[in-house]
This record gives sequence, C-alpha cells and structure tokens, in this order.
Amino acid sequence: MTTALQDLEARLQATIGETVFGMKPIVRALTTAVVARGHVLVQGVPGLGKTLLSKSLAAALGGRFKRVQGTADLMPSDIIGVHMFDSSRGEFVFRQGPLFADVLLFDEINRAGPKTQSALLEAMEERQVSVDNEAYPLPPGFLVIATQNPRDFEGTYPLPESQLDRFMLRIDLKYPLADDEVTVLERYSRVHAHAVAPEAPPLPAESLRDARAAAERVHLSEELLRYVLAIATASREHPQLSLGLSTRGALAVLRAARIVAGLNGAEFATPDDVKAVIGMIVPHRLVLAPDALLGGINEQDVVASLIEQVPAPR
Repeated sequence: MTTALQDLEARLQATIGETVFGMKPIVRALTTAVVARGHVLVQGVPGLGKTLLSKSLAAALGGRFKRVQGTADLMPSDIIGVHMFDSSRGEFVFRQGPLFADVLLFDEINRAGPKTQSALLEAMEERQVSVDNEAYPLPPGFLVIATQNPRDFEGTYPLPESQLDRFMLRIDLKYPLADDEVTVLERYSRVHAHAVAPEAPPLPAESLRDARAAAERVHLSEELLRYVLAIATASREHPQLSLGLSTRGALAVLRAARIVAGLNGAEFATPDDVKAVIGMIVPHRLVLAPDALLGGINEQDVVASLIEQVPAPR
C-alpha cells in the first residue's frame, strides 16, 4: 500500500515528466523540498531546462508561478514591490512584486547584486516581507527556486554564507544522458515548438498536508541524531574547511532523510537515508579553507571524507 508521500511523488513525477526528461532524481529532490517547505538552489550551465523544470513544478502543485531575472541593476523593490499613489482612493497602496508567488524562480541569482540577494533573506526565513515598517505575509506554500551559474562565470556575485544556509538543498544539473537528450530533441525540434508547463488539475488541498503528516510519522532514533551531529562536528573541525555545517544544516539533513525514508516506504530513517541526501544538503553550506582551494579540493570531496571518517551506527 502506498503512502501519502509516495502518492505525492508519483503525481509530481508524472506531471513534470510530461515536459522534462531524465530528471527523476531531480523531481525526488524537489518533492523532498516541497514537503519540508525548503528552498532550492539549482546550479548548472545555461540551457539544461531549469526554467521549464520550475514552471512544471508550479503547474504540478497548482500554484502561481513568477520569474525574476537576476541582473546587476536589479533592485530590492523590483522583487518585493513598492507603494504607489492610488488617485481613486487618495492614498498610497502597496503593489506586490513577483516575490508574492507560490513558486518563485530567481534565475541567475548570483548575477544580482548583494543588496538584492539579501532582500530574499527575510522572505525565505520568515515567509514575509517588511516594507515601511509593515509586514506582508507571503503565500503559505511560498517556495524559492534559485538558479546559479558556476562560480567561474563572468559577472557573478558569490552568495553570502547566511543566504546559502537558507537553501535547504542544492541540485547540480548536468548534461542529460544520450537517450534522454534524444527525447528532448525529438520533442522540441519542430520549428514552432516551445516548451510550456504541463496542464494539470490542481493539487488536492489535503495532498501536501497528508504527505507532511506521513513524513512526521517516520521515526528518527537518538543514534541517528547523534550520527548527524557527529558529521556536523567533524565538519567544523575539518582542516580543509573554514566553515562547517550549521545547526540549521544538520536539521535539514534529518528532515530530508526522514522524507526520503518515507518515500521509500520505510517507518524509520537509517544512516543510508542520511547518506542519500547529504550530498545535496551539505556541500553548498561549507566554505573551503584557502589551502584546500589551492589544492583543487571541492566541497563534495570533503563531504565524502566526512562520511568515510564518521562511523555510522548499526
């Protein structure tokens, strides 16, 4: 018998799979983020379908989709909104910006300046924005999907550590397998072909609620908690890191492991579930030491060494 978590993933896989191909692991990662109410950072070269993936997710969830293009001259008010004078009412009225969406795609976020990047912090953490000392709540299902160019691209600004830590997970998009890319070329090679989000019936209101309730029923043992804490502690003491895993990051690992265990139909999470999610939860939160950068070591290498270093409980 399938659980509400598995039903939700099946629905998202089916709907998103109508327009994007070869991305089942990516859709599972997005399902994990949606259930955990976490935000997603997507990294990859241009042209791999990041925008279509985000639109398809919004369509599958039945939510309102908005897109922001990161540029150097983008201002915070461009995404938050502004007060404008309404002559018919004789007063200033707040006009909401694209931030007020169920799914917000912030394309090429690291091309936006630091001031605009920081404008997202309150929205991502508190799910509200403050304008002129007044707080405006965001939609309950508010989800940020931010795409990021590789750091060696020109005209990019590194995201601050405090903002990176607020992305629950990072997905690294790579070129599709040959068979999947052939499917893409066959589907969209017509002269007038244009990739659009699929039309899907609205997600039942209870679907997400039941999926989250099913995730809460997955047991986390004290041994597993201590295992994740040991990994976090080891990262803070690692000689190749100048910044290790935060408490928020450790919580994200546990939440994701719990959800993935539920997606697999298990009643309790195991160290294998932690290992299955740690590669998309931890690397973007780590800051390499200068010696590690000079030695060509990356964050994934450090995560692999942490998993090997910390013994898993039986």
